[in-house]
Amino acid sequence: MPRRWIMHVDMDAFFASIEQRDHPEWRGKPVIVGGLSARGVVSTASYEARAFGIHSAMPMSRARTLCPAGIYVRPRFELYRSVSDEIHRIMLHYAAEIEPISLDEAFMDITGMGTQYPTLGAIGRAIKGEIREKTGLVASAGIAPNKFLAKMASDMDKPDGLTIIPYGREAAILAPLPLRRLWGVGSVTEGKLLAAGFRTIGDIQRAAPGTVEAAVGRLADHLRRLSFGIDDRPVQAERAVKSIGDEETYETDLTDPAAIRRRIAIHSDTVASRLRRRHLTARTVSLKIRFASFRTVMRSVSFEEGTNLQEDIEAAALSLLEKIPRTEAVRLTGVTCSNLAEEVETISLFPDRKDALRRAARAVDAIQARYGKDAIRKGFYMEEEKS
Repeated sequence: MPRRWIMHVDMDAFFASIEQRDHPEWRGKPVIVGGLSARGVVSTASYEARAFGIHSAMPMSRARTLCPAGIYVRPRFELYRSVSDEIHRIMLHYAAEIEPISLDEAFMDITGMGTQYPTLGAIGRAIKGEIREKTGLVASAGIAPNKFLAKMASDMDKPDGLTIIPYGREAAILAPLPLRRLWGVGSVTEGKLLAAGFRTIGDIQRAAPGTVEAAVGRLADHLRRLSFGIDDRPVQAERAVKSIGDEETYETDLTDPAAIRRRIAIHSDTVASRLRRRHLTARTVSLKIRFASFRTVMRSVSFEEGTNLQEDIEAAALSLLEKIPRTEAVRLTGVTCSNLAEEVETISLFPDRKDALRRAARAVDAIQARYGKDAIRKGFYMEEEKS
């Protein structure tokens, strides 16, 4: 059995970094994302803003006092979720399962990847590099024997860090660190440990039997195991599919409106096929356009009834495209379907155009499943090859 290796990917100042990416004039400046009302709080602060002492969960009024010249932005959660999904798809290029724990961080089990990369560092650099190439964003990563250590490692060299904690070095690396670095140690537990004379994780490692129990009770065994870097929890993947999408970043930016519409048709066909393969329908279609400047626009529309037909998805996506002013070349296009439900077979007494389209789609799926995708294709694929 190969040694287990867990990687934790943590996006650096995620929301603020997206805003700086989409607004180049904000790069290098303090950007604070959060509620802008008098009672608002900071969601994320760029590293430039953190230099003023601003941090997440801080009252926005306090942030404005610390940095009056900062750039204060309302969060665009729909966009952040879309970018998060894109990053998760990239991570799945390197691991069969990932465990997202928030929009900006996730675990992945990379055990066995050493057969494809010469070193653990090479794996980490490959993942970080693909994330930067496809999203324009910077990630920090930690690689270690377990989840606790991997998450700790990802925080050791931010921003743009890559830290590896090797087997056999766990206890030595943990020993000088403060108690708060242990999972489960908040302000109350830390106060009890400090009152009992503990100052570092190493103090817990060296503690005489019963002394940790006297301070924190039943939590003692958990803290003692973590102090030596012992954590057996597996990476637990999300099983339920929440969305299905397809997107592409182009080597040459698109300027021809017909080419953009053609790519949307291809995305729609790909997504529809994936929905039918999983016997799902979708009630929401989202269109994503990223321009040459990295400015990204997301638009969505919902139906009363679910669909898995390319024609429906394309029509919805093109209607959204018409609402997006295009003043520069397009770097990326994408179509995503969400609001998913199990496909329900119905028998209509009066077959209509939708019934005919469904029968045609199933026939195409069957032919492609047997003879390959090139056996039968729609006309826009041929147009794309000629362009």
